[in-house]
Amino acid sequence: MFQLSAASDAERAADISGMSERLGALAGVVPGLQSISLKADLGLVEGHWDVVLVSEHDDNAALEAYQAHPAHLEAAGFIRSVTNDRATVDYEL
Repeated sequence: MFQLSAASDAERAADISGMSERLGALAGVVPGLQSISLKADLGLVEGHWDVVLVSEHDDNAALEAYQAHPAHLEAAGFIRSVTNDRATVDYEL
């Protein structure tokens, strides 16, 4: 989950679009990445995080490879530039 830095709705929408575009581009590029999805909060309750990322990987080794992949690192750089906080949970199904 991410909290965005932007104050205006227009900036927030642009940042979410940029995040989605960059993360979506990882599908089919990063080996072992089964799916990736970024969704914005509905905005109905104040205090909720702004965006959630859900990605599925073949296994933990694929998750680790994803985290180190140059394309992911590039996307992560953009995400760090437009967010002020994140919370991460890695779990196994």
